[in-house]
Amino acid sequence: MTSGNQTRVTEFLFSMFLHLHEGGLLFFILLLLIYGFIITGNLMIFIVIQLDVALHTPMYFFICVLSFLEIWYATTTIPKMLSCLVSEQKTISLAGCLLQMYFFHSLGITEGCVLTAMSIDRYIAICNPLRYPTIMTPKLCIHLTAGSFFCGFLLVLPEISWIGTLPFYGSNQIQQIFCDFTPVLSLACTDTSLVVIVDAIHAVEILASFLVIALSYLRIIVVILQMPSAEGRHKAFSTCAAHLAVFLLFFGSVAVMYLRFSATYSVFWDTAIAVTFVILAPFLNPSIYSLRNKDMKDAIGRLFGYQKRAGGVER
Repeated sequence: MTSGNQTRVTEFLFSMFLHLHEGGLLFFILLLLIYGFIITGNLMIFIVIQLDVALHTPMYFFICVLSFLEIWYATTTIPKMLSCLVSEQKTISLAGCLLQMYFFHSLGITEGCVLTAMSIDRYIAICNPLRYPTIMTPKLCIHLTAGSFFCGFLLVLPEISWIGTLPFYGSNQIQQIFCDFTPVLSLACTDTSLVVIVDAIHAVEILASFLVIALSYLRIIVVILQMPSAEGRHKAFSTCAAHLAVFLLFFGSVAVMYLRFSATYSVFWDTAIAVTFVILAPFLNPSIYSLRNKDMKDAIGRLFGYQKRAGGVER
């Protein structure tokens, strides 16, 4: 379909990926190993929590949900990146681009909501421990998770639907490693000033989650510092350390990427920031939740037979 002398764009070209002879194969192998670790690590955490009764607590329920989300969050972008690194056709259809944006941002918002629910869980566990079992019931955990998915998959839908109606002519080169709002909208042949309102809505979503988590942990830190026992303080800090690390990594990179409004970065920094929350965060999370978590390490040991089982012997 054409408009004047211009052809309507039906697919986009990722211009950031190297060809095989330029070193693309090296990046392909590295990214494939990282993707394999993301899937294996998060799947292991998901299975261990499901199978080990000792981990059937609200905190580990949310970690299980996060691992599930991380698998799909990485899968929305990384397989396409791998394809672009080894293929001469570094393209994606318009429909494919819209779907990638929708699922990437929906899963990202859902993950932010689940992290917020986790901060509330830790706040109640440490600041109100006597009422914790009656407040954080399995039913409430399920409701919080369902609400997170509902918000994540509903909030992005109007923006994706609007982008799908925009005309795209002329250039089809996306200067990013995946389909995202700003690089795609920059190619639209129409006024996209409405995106400022959308950016403001996203900013409110990000800041609301950030404030809830930050205020929860400020209060938690105050309560922990007032504990008379050094052992109690250490145990309380250790239960929150993993969540804080994930929170800082996830919200830090997201804030730098999306809370900038009219500010612009170079293509290099745009790509570097994208790599942080698209690849690095899902890659580090399994290590944060398992290697630095004694309960999780013990559960993995029990699953693979490295711990003493009831009626058995230690291997």
